[in-house]
Amino acid sequence: MRFSVSIQAEGDREVSLEEVVELADAVAGLDGIASGYGTMGYGAQIVVEADGSSEAADKAIKQFAQAVEKTSLPLWPVTSVETLGEDEDFGDLDSDLQ
Repeated sequence: MRFSVSIQAEGDREVSLEEVVELADAVAGLDGIASGYGTMGYGAQIVVEADGSSEAADKAIKQFAQAVEKTSLPLWPVTSVETLGEDEDFGDLDSDLQ
């Protein structure tokens, strides 16, 4: 199953636009987007294949770390990981429509 995984890392200084663009380039091959400009952290949302949420989080954290290593960003600790499975996307909406 495909999972969309949002990962955030926090540090001790503001992240520049150039750094977020570098991260966006690094996660583009993972169907990813990057964030963090003007904040005390950076993050990405990437897509991974996994059997479950825990496996998706583990895979995404590794891929995120590899992407960050390709940039000039500091290697800050991951502070948040959220997963959303492809079959979970609109489950709540279906029940609301009935």
